[in-house]
Amino acid sequence: MLSLGLTGGIAAGKSLLSARFRDLGALVIDADQLAREVVAPDSPGLRAVVEHFGAGMLLADGALNRPALGAMVFSDKAQLAALNAITHPLVREAATALKSSAGPGTIVVQDIPLLVETGQGPAFHLVVVAQAPLESRLRRMMTDRGMSYEDAMARIGAQASDEQRMSAADVVIVNDGTREDALGAVDALWFDRLVPFAVNLAAGIAATASPDASTVHAAAASVPLEEGARDRLLARLHVAVGASAEIVPSCSAHGPVFVIEAARGTSRGSLLAALAAAGYFPLPQGGGSTLLASADPGQHATIELAAAPL
Repeated sequence: MLSLGLTGGIAAGKSLLSARFRDLGALVIDADQLAREVVAPDSPGLRAVVEHFGAGMLLADGALNRPALGAMVFSDKAQLAALNAITHPLVREAATALKSSAGPGTIVVQDIPLLVETGQGPAFHLVVVAQAPLESRLRRMMTDRGMSYEDAMARIGAQASDEQRMSAADVVIVNDGTREDALGAVDALWFDRLVPFAVNLAAGIAATASPDASTVHAAAASVPLEEGARDRLLARLHVAVGASAEIVPSCSAHGPVFVIEAARGTSRGSLLAALAAAGYFPLPQGGGSTLLASADPGQHATIELAAAPL
């Protein structure tokens, strides 16, 4: 399955994009919905919240007093961190359970408002960020949600900055025009990149697969990754292989983007399986190393799995 992380600042239009992904056929896992479910009345999550923040967080019917909790945490970063420490593990556990039901060709979109803040980007094949100018977001929050300017700015200030989200993004959809503009951008991403990516993942093939691996290698290496993309790819590879290999970035104009050298005791098969899960599959090549390329048609990068140590 193709695993996509979707995020964006408050009032940037993330919910609009999420709904479109669902209409197109994605399995959408909404972290906000799960966050509400894990603090439902009589749940372990709600009991933990009350234990930390006090009985004032409960309404008369036993439900969470969301306005009171919001007023407390969005003006105090330490309290917000405490709330996240309670709810985030529960939300991730619930999301993992839903994700496990997806078939091999499914596109799974996890809608996570704090994806960047919690460092989850490298766990996804791609990260999509909804972006909008600050003025537009403030107007939406004050007009559509009835928030004061001070409350709106506090909510924005409690989240990652636009620059931090941009650095984590593989795809940015700017929602500063019409609704149709934003939906059209989602449709183009879906049909031009995500569907082929999902098909390649299910089939276990690289998007750049070719009978002539040397030609593929040279073509991919001739398109250098910009710095942010290199950083994101390196982070994903580290998540994929863990401590079982060393990853060496290469800056050669004619060499692979990254060389992965297995640690002693690590089997080649286990590394290939880990890289396949991350979306990288072998290209035909002789010799003692294996050349891999991404199943993502939008990514021009190659990886060399070096010969196992003697």
